[in-house]
Amino acid sequence: MKTSKNNSNDNDLLCLDEDHQEKQKKKDKIKKKKNKNKLSKKSDKKLSKILYESAEDISTKLSTEFYEKELKKLQIELVKMQYWIKHTGYRVVIIFEGRDAAGKGGTIKRIIELLNPRGCRVVALGTPSDIEKTQWYFQRYVAHLPSAGEIVLFDRSWYNRAGVERVMGFCTDEQYQEFMQSCPEFERMLVRSGIVLLKYWFSVSDEEQERRFQARTQDPIRRWKLSPMDLESRNRWVEYSKAKDEMFTHTNIPEAPWFTIEADDKKRARLNCIHHILSKVPYEDMVPPPLELSPRVICEDYVRAPRNEQFFVPQVY
Repeated sequence: MKTSKNNSNDNDLLCLDEDHQEKQKKKDKIKKKKNKNKLSKKSDKKLSKILYESAEDISTKLSTEFYEKELKKLQIELVKMQYWIKHTGYRVVIIFEGRDAAGKGGTIKRIIELLNPRGCRVVALGTPSDIEKTQWYFQRYVAHLPSAGEIVLFDRSWYNRAGVERVMGFCTDEQYQEFMQSCPEFERMLVRSGIVLLKYWFSVSDEEQERRFQARTQDPIRRWKLSPMDLESRNRWVEYSKAKDEMFTHTNIPEAPWFTIEADDKKRARLNCIHHILSKVPYEDMVPPPLELSPRVICEDYVRAPRNEQFFVPQVY
């Protein structure tokens, strides 16, 4: 009898052990599945993050290699355009306006880099003199308008009155209202006279402008770009936004519309601006063919002056 009882107990223990093992297997299986799901979710999040960052890089950044390659192509087209403008007597005025540190100067630099300076001028006027303050407001700008075959780029323009002068209180309400009424009429006169007038507004976000300002404070070769007006503009972001909106309302005319350039990415902004300028001038390739130079004439009776009679710059490099 004792043996039978012991066997029964052993069987019960065995059944319990099997049940425990079975339950443990189920628990391990469920745990494994959960871990797998967690890893899958984690992997999906990681992949999603990578794809998002890749998309963000594609939408906001251009590689230096691609940028320089495209810039060179566009600059060659600008040279072709200038030859055509000179040949036809075309007159072009390009206005660059926008936030401080928005990249206007860098774009202008790339436009004129390979052009003949005799047919392409940059106008960046300073504070008006006491005499100029008594003149008709547009008078000092009219003096810089192009002659036949010229391109003139205004690094800021008569729109100072609608922007910095308005926000900083450098003009009266009457002067501001007069400008808003006269400016469209003035620009229509320019267009009717045959001048091609292109107006670009470089738009930059508050965060990107602040980043560029901070970079300039640390860079001694660019610190001169931080004028007192630039620093004050940091505190008047909203006022400048309102002034810009009001300016667009009055001066965005069909004859001379405003073209806004997203400028958080400087490289992309430069390429887009140059491409757009080229699209607005109906130029043709008028670059002269390669020249064939005749052999130089050698004058045998010329004797150069002794080197010890001249002053030479020391060869430090």
